[in-house]
Amino acid sequence: MYLWINKRTQVMNKKIITLITTAAIVMLTASFHELAGVYPYSYKETLTEPKLFAEGTIDTRDDEFGGTFTPDGKTCYFSKSVLKFYLDVICFSEFKNGKWQTPEVAPFSGRYRDFDPVLSPDGKKMVFTSNRPVAGKLRDDYDIWMVTKTAQNKWSTPVRLDTVINSSYDEHFASIAANGNIYFSSNRPGALGGPGDADFYCSKFVNGHYTTAVHLTDASTPYYELDCLIAPDESFLLLGEYGGKGGYGNYDIYVSENINGKWTPARNLGPKVNTRFRDYSPRVSPDGKYLFFASERDFTVDTAKKNKTFKDLQKNLHSILNGSGNIYQIDLSALGLKQPKVNVK
Repeated sequence: MYLWINKRTQVMNKKIITLITTAAIVMLTASFHELAGVYPYSYKETLTEPKLFAEGTIDTRDDEFGGTFTPDGKTCYFSKSVLKFYLDVICFSEFKNGKWQTPEVAPFSGRYRDFDPVLSPDGKKMVFTSNRPVAGKLRDDYDIWMVTKTAQNKWSTPVRLDTVINSSYDEHFASIAANGNIYFSSNRPGALGGPGDADFYCSKFVNGHYTTAVHLTDASTPYYELDCLIAPDESFLLLGEYGGKGGYGNYDIYVSENINGKWTPARNLGPKVNTRFRDYSPRVSPDGKYLFFASERDFTVDTAKKNKTFKDLQKNLHSILNGSGNIYQIDLSALGLKQPKVNVK
């Protein structure tokens, strides 16, 4: 009896030691990843082709676009849209226990058309587009709104940015550089393409205030422009353009680079990102390594895929590649873009 109990005790001790050792390895590995700057979205290999992001959790059969991350990369904010765009809602997912969690609706969203969230590089501000009421009155146009982090690490009540940025026309998409400057698109009068066209603008953040927006005529074109994503160090501007020169489809992503303070003419990011489908809503990851973007490419993008039977067709129509938007990621280096500096002010 004594020998049996002693042997059992030894086995239990070995199991406990194994569990403790395993836990320690996991903790050390996690600590190493944090020290090494590894983010939940990171890959060891270079992503030379677009890859679906968080498939099944963030990327689903629904319409998703616009993935923006907190500085630690552990929370992703994005938009989900009712098809035909009758409602857009800002959602978020947190990375816990080694996986992205079931998304939740952002506390300030869910009632109006709120979309295109973009976090500032320090994660303390978020700008987004909305048609929500102002002073109790419904808006006929879209404006740029902002929420800021409170002392309790929660989001403030949304605030409509003042008239140095917003106008009685549409302000579509905004993003914030590390120094606080805001870049956005608008179809206000003066666009290069004439009435109804949309161009890019910049409002500088000076002494705690935003200055009157300046028309970025060098980066803008006579084509209709919507998305406007500035790199943290203002080294380049990612642009969404409809029907632009050298485009692959009806809506493509372009880039304009800042060379000695002057914006270069927009160039198409090429076929790795742009397709005959709608490709849009660009973001840069917190470490400056990846481009995240949305695409409505569907199962027909794979020309080898067959729909021999009705069952095959139904499977494809109800798959994640059913033509609604999904979020993809790819290395910026695969697109000929230099990694921007992320720790700048």
